[in-house]
Amino acid sequence: MFFSPTYMLLVMLPTAILSFYAQWRVKSAYGKWSEVANERGLSGLDTANALMRHQGLEAVTIDRIPGMLTDHYDPRGKVMRLSQGSLQPSVAAMAIVAHELGHAEQDKTGNAMLNLRASLVPAANIGSSLGVWIIIGGLFLQGAAPQLGISLAWLGVLLFSAAVAFTLITLPVEFDASRRAKKNLYAAGLASPSEMKGVDAVLDAAALTYVAAAAAAVLNLLYWISLISGRSRD
Repeated sequence: MFFSPTYMLLVMLPTAILSFYAQWRVKSAYGKWSEVANERGLSGLDTANALMRHQGLEAVTIDRIPGMLTDHYDPRGKVMRLSQGSLQPSVAAMAIVAHELGHAEQDKTGNAMLNLRASLVPAANIGSSLGVWIIIGGLFLQGAAPQLGISLAWLGVLLFSAAVAFTLITLPVEFDASRRAKKNLYAAGLASPSEMKGVDAVLDAAALTYVAAAAAAVLNLLYWISLISGRSRD
């Protein structure tokens, strides 16, 4: 009823294509550069410790977590969590560790976009889990109570918009963390010019996944707005 051929063609298809391409780029870049040992033989922990000294981030702690590419920085506990693959002495590991420490540097300097993203987490969680269901519930209710149904659907759009805003704000946060990673690896003398090509490949591929997520969120939001606007005029 709500997922028409238009939705399939204009939302699901481009979203699926872009997401597939982004994941392929990540797997390709990571697969290649995780097999290339860095010239200094530095493990992920070695790289982290060297960069933390270089960036004045000695207060950051490091934890290990299971999985692959599950790495992240938690600003609440000032802890960087690294997956098993990121502990290896590879160019890919250097790139990932440097990126997460880019977030730690953002946290230390009070980066405005990082703080804004953190403030949106509660609303984004609600919007991503409930927004679409409230929209659908409102559209179902429209048949029995038109005004109430449309109002409820618009409330769902408002909630879902918080999740969309989160994905959009994530873009400059992630791009900036990668920029810092590249700059710091080179400035600290940890990566040679040839290794920086691998760092660029890994981080640029990872950035594309955030672009794909943001594009999917925006396309879905525009679809729901268009659908509800049409129902409002009926």
